[in-house]
Amino acid sequence: MILVKANIMILTKNEILERINSSPPLVKDFIDLNKQLQPAGIDLTVRKIYRINGAGRLDFTNKERKIPEWVPMDFDEEDWIFLPLGCYIVQYNEIIHLPLDLLAIGRPRSSLLRMGATIFSAVWDPGYVGRGVGLLVVFNSSGIFLKRNCRVLQLCFFKLSQMVREGYYGEYRGEGVA
Repeated sequence: MILVKANIMILTKNEILERINSSPPLVKDFIDLNKQLQPAGIDLTVRKIYRINGAGRLDFTNKERKIPEWVPMDFDEEDWIFLPLGCYIVQYNEIIHLPLDLLAIGRPRSSLLRMGATIFSAVWDPGYVGRGVGLLVVFNSSGIFLKRNCRVLQLCFFKLSQMVREGYYGEYRGEGVA
């Protein structure tokens, strides 16, 4: 058996707040920092929800990659939306600006899980800037209701053992910001 000693550091509420108050801010466009800031992360909130329309394609180089069309869904006059069994794209309100010494990982809020739904999120690489998206899957056969700006994902920030030389500069850098 080989033992590896890892020095994993997750940013605390105070460290996140310090970075929010720096330039550029780690997180901006939040709804209510007092409610969203958690002991070891920040809750991201629902801005828009999309239905996925069509098939996607993914290859090794992304030369033949095809992201299916996203069709926006409407909230009702009281800002609620009903989501039947299925999968959806959720765009968050918050803009994240990851410096070269941090990466982030998102996990669903437990209330979402208790309703029979979850949200999947990829790794948020150092250098990522944007208003990210997640894959919301409703497993509950009765569906769920979400209110605009509800908190669905807790984003946790991990301090890297050293700063990366080059951050994320892929197609999704700057998404949802313009």
